Amino acid sequence: YWLMKQEKSCGAVIYSLIDNQRYYLIEKMVKGHYAMCKGHVEANETEILTTLREIKEETNLEVKLDSSFRKTLSYSPAYGINKEVVYFVAYAPNIETIPQKEEVDEIYFLPYDAAYNLLTFDNDKEVLKAAEDYLKAR
Repeated sequence: YWLMKQEKSCGAVIYSLIDNQRYYLIEKMVKGHYAMCKGHVEANETEILTTLREIKEETNLEVKLDSSFRKTLSYSPAYGINKEVVYFVAYAPNIETIPQKEEVDEIYFLPYDAAYNLLTFDNDKEVLKAAEDYLKAR
């Protein structure tokens, strides 16, 4: 395990309210999978700064980040690499996005069920479900 390369990314389950219903942001990535907004921690960034920067780069959105929701995933994206991803919840008051063309093909705001079903990876689905449960309880 100690020989594994450690990687860390941070991101958010981004949502907005449309007609008083929560819609979640899902990105169709250039590589073909569907995911939530996240990216690598750079230099001495905090998790929150990384998340806000990645959201701005990938979607051009200004969001209100809620760091009291914090969910961590760990997985191995390739042999010898262990990746940790930290997700927060973020509210987008405005849904006018500009996808970062190098990484993101399209951006969708979808109701929970559609967003859940569109996500490619099960661990992302777990994070989305946790965020939905967290937001419902508020």
